[in-house]
Amino acid sequence: MAEIRYDGRVAIVTGAGGGLGRAYALLLASRGARVVVNDLGGATDGTGSGATMAESVVNEIKQAGGQAVPDYNSVLDGAATVKTAVDAYGQVDILINNAGILRDITFLKQSNQDWDLVLDVHLNGTRNVTKAAWPVMRERKYGRIVNTTSSAGLYGNFGQSNYSAAKMGIAGLTNTLRLEGANYNIKVNTLAPVAGSRLMAQVMPQELLDALRPEFVAPLVAYLCSEECKESGYIYSVGGGYFSRVAYFEGKGVFLGTDQEIRIEDVASRMLDINDLRKGTEMTQAQDQTRKVLNFMGLDR
Repeated sequence: MAEIRYDGRVAIVTGAGGGLGRAYALLLASRGARVVVNDLGGATDGTGSGATMAESVVNEIKQAGGQAVPDYNSVLDGAATVKTAVDAYGQVDILINNAGILRDITFLKQSNQDWDLVLDVHLNGTRNVTKAAWPVMRERKYGRIVNTTSSAGLYGNFGQSNYSAAKMGIAGLTNTLRLEGANYNIKVNTLAPVAGSRLMAQVMPQELLDALRPEFVAPLVAYLCSEECKESGYIYSVGGGYFSRVAYFEGKGVFLGTDQEIRIEDVASRMLDINDLRKGTEMTQAQDQTRKVLNFMGLDR
């Protein structure tokens, strides 16, 4: 297969001052992309800011012969980050929404600030940068967007209700953007990475951090950012050399009829069948669920 390159493309990578974002930025730049390295430069809990992290990655890229500019804006000010790209390079073709923070605490003890800040950075930040890049991509009829979800969002994790809610929200956002971008050659996918990052360093021993290097995740992200990528609306689990698609399934289900009253006991007696996923089907859009219900009722046209 011919080498996949990004010559002539402009990429924004948020949270690119270290970890996964840095790995993405370096790989894209090494294959010809001009990269906007966005990083607020704050701590993992969202406090503080600084220019050092973004500038360090930009310098790495330039020293390797690539092209990059730093951007120090918060992802909540997505328009400013996109302006950095347009001012420097005239376009935006690729967006990797990677920036994130953690404020882990049990739901009972969680403050409104802990909830709001995590949702702001992850969900609203992803939305705001994408919102600003979207018309630029639509105008050019080309775009590749990779959003970041998490196993905590897909499956839940103790002490991370704020993070889980934000990350599942990102998956839902991606599902709809896939539909709205289809006619404009904008492909939007979601990644659930397992990698040694600043966020993971809080919960993972060093030996695992070393084994789960961000460089093992970056190749899939780079593919999803390429012209060769035809996938859209997919979720991928990736880490440590492992790659897999994740999908939503509904079981075969049961039909209890609508010609008479359905009693609570009727439902209770069929819970084993209702919970059975062995003959499940993949759901790719909201209409799939509605169509399945109508089909059971004999009303599907």
